[in-house]
Amino acid sequence: MRPMLVFLSAKTCGGVSNRTNIAATMVELLHTATLIHDDVVDEAEQRRGFLSINKIWKNKAGVLLGDYLLAKGLLVALDHDEFRLLKILSETVRRMSEGELRQLKASKLQNTTEEKYFEIISGKTASLISACCECGAVSATEDEVARKKMQEIGELIGLAFQIKDDLLDYGSEDIGKPTANDIQEKKITLPLIAAFNQAPPKVAKTIRKKFKKEKKSKKEIREITEFVHNYGGIEYANNKMLALSTQAWEILNTFEDTEARSMFANLIRFVITRKK
Repeated sequence: MRPMLVFLSAKTCGGVSNRTNIAATMVELLHTATLIHDDVVDEAEQRRGFLSINKIWKNKAGVLLGDYLLAKGLLVALDHDEFRLLKILSETVRRMSEGELRQLKASKLQNTTEEKYFEIISGKTASLISACCECGAVSATEDEVARKKMQEIGELIGLAFQIKDDLLDYGSEDIGKPTANDIQEKKITLPLIAAFNQAPPKVAKTIRKKFKKEKKSKKEIREITEFVHNYGGIEYANNKMLALSTQAWEILNTFEDTEARSMFANLIRFVITRKK
């Protein structure tokens, strides 16, 4: 999806060039590196239905391969003297790392608010999607207004994308990775935050106690999931996701009505309706 955003942004802003190909290559290498590192950190055994690298070759090989792909992605820019693309994506790596560190701290302290949640997902997820759209625009035009619009569209899509991921974690669909992962890892996401805010204090306190446990039984996971559904967490998060995607569409509609813009709008629709 991320390289596709690079191409759609470029097409919407003027057209695909060799710079677009370089940007898409950098993005895909960077994203793959972060996925490998994420699986090591999360001790995940699967990635979208396939065995993870760290499961096959252990953590050390996973970390080294992730580092190699990250370095390769940045060198692609240097090899072609694409210093602006390098600056954008280097800043993105910083924001993604900060987002993951914020989430790690929040899961330990168990003090995530809605404001902190959006700070976390802005860094760990939206920053890369925003960079995809920005790099696509940079590769196609010198128009700074267009670049800024694409950056904003990407940020909004990224926030909506992560909320959708968090909603899927409280669902029942087979998404190619274990559901209830966030519950097991004590990650407080928007559906849970919203339910805590709307539930009676006594009920919320009981669920918080179960959520903080290192190892949770299937019954406890089911109780936490039901709590989120029963106290409006799913509905609240879904409405936030829809509002963000609507903002993205509104900005996108300020660009010329082209086939590329229509395809871009369909991709935004896919982000919020996907099943995995």
